[in-house]
Amino acid sequence: MPHLQVFNPATGAAITELSADDAASVAAKTALARSAQPAWAATPLAERKACIARFRAAIVAELDALAQTLTLEVGKPIRQSKNELNGLLGRIDFFLGHTDAVLATQTVWAEGGMTEQLDHDPLGVVANVSAWNYPYFVGGNVFVPALLTGNAVVYKPSELSSMTGLHIARLLHASGVPVGVFVPVIGGGAVGQALVEQDIDGVFFTGSYATGAKIAASVGPRMIKLQLELGGKDPTYVCDDANIAAAAESLADGAMYNAGQSCCSVERIYVHERVYAPFVHAFVTAVRGFAVGDPQDEATYLGPLARAAQLDVLEAQVADAKARGATVRLGGHRIDRPGNWFEPTVLTEVDHTMAVMRDESFGPIIGIQEVRGDEEAVRLMNDTRYGLTAGVYTPDERRARAVLGRVQAGSVYWNCCDRVSPRLPWSGRGHSGIGLTLSTAGIETFTRPRAWHLRSA
Repeated sequence: MPHLQVFNPATGAAITELSADDAASVAAKTALARSAQPAWAATPLAERKACIARFRAAIVAELDALAQTLTLEVGKPIRQSKNELNGLLGRIDFFLGHTDAVLATQTVWAEGGMTEQLDHDPLGVVANVSAWNYPYFVGGNVFVPALLTGNAVVYKPSELSSMTGLHIARLLHASGVPVGVFVPVIGGGAVGQALVEQDIDGVFFTGSYATGAKIAASVGPRMIKLQLELGGKDPTYVCDDANIAAAAESLADGAMYNAGQSCCSVERIYVHERVYAPFVHAFVTAVRGFAVGDPQDEATYLGPLARAAQLDVLEAQVADAKARGATVRLGGHRIDRPGNWFEPTVLTEVDHTMAVMRDESFGPIIGIQEVRGDEEAVRLMNDTRYGLTAGVYTPDERRARAVLGRVQAGSVYWNCCDRVSPRLPWSGRGHSGIGLTLSTAGIETFTRPRAWHLRSA
């Protein structure tokens, strides 16, 4: 049987070795999910909800231990791991509170003996290929509403967060979700590819654009539901009337939280020329104050990168920017210690000839570019293949709406950033993906509509 080694990104040391899947076991597990799904769909919604409510209670009961595992395998600072788990609770509450209404039969027209109604059936078997950076958020956005709406889920956690993925499976099963209804598969890219090739009714993937494009090409001819949450190169514009201290503090956190390893991390900042110098000073001061260290220490803000390969990406972006005239205001190098460490890095005098302003960084690095005004800011914010989030800092709501209304992004922020709400859809444009999760639409996406035309005799 194949195995998967798990390493601690803070030290480089091996943590454990897990039993992994291969193509044959993935096929067998998907067949198990297929056979188990009809009975789960026939289970009353109240019972499915009770299972998820017990799962929520189990998360609360084991929160500290679950956070320790997450920090150990992906390097997320322990306070941020706890934040993620606590944040999951609100998302579960939203799904529990809104699934009844989404699944309720709707009578949309009734006249002259003819009634038109709308029902929602489950998709069937859903493949959930999840991500390591926020495994509880990203996974929970899929498997919680998928299970509530009557689907079986074959869940592949990232190979970097497989221990967390197995904890999720264990807690769901202990909460009453049948073993065949939530089935984890463990392994790397080959296991994910094998899963996508199975007899499934939907693929929900979070990861890179390159992998997402391959999945789209593979499943497109099969005409099954496809949701892709891909990358971002999320811009923010600081206007000349902004509160500079507040904007700098907010955006420093938005760029560096979880070591910048978020799809919606602030990845490029445009600042009006009138406030450029004071903003840069305030931003660098804020980033300099972030504590870098042992992710198990409650005082640590910035830990290691989960993926060693990303260190090369960041080094290349810094070298490219410097060669093209950028100034390194802070950081710019690997940290010389075991594990995957990179200094929090701030670059100025940047422009769009530089990779750091075009390509996803997914690390603790940010470029800050001076602009002459709103028109230039809009043009540069839209100069990207991605379209996940964008933000504006100004006290003037009309000005913010005028700018953000012209930016191609699925989520836009006024005087805030790096924020996700279960009440709003999470979606991207361009290379940031297709489909959506969260909101009531993110519950409905796990269903198929059934249109009823009913004429009384």
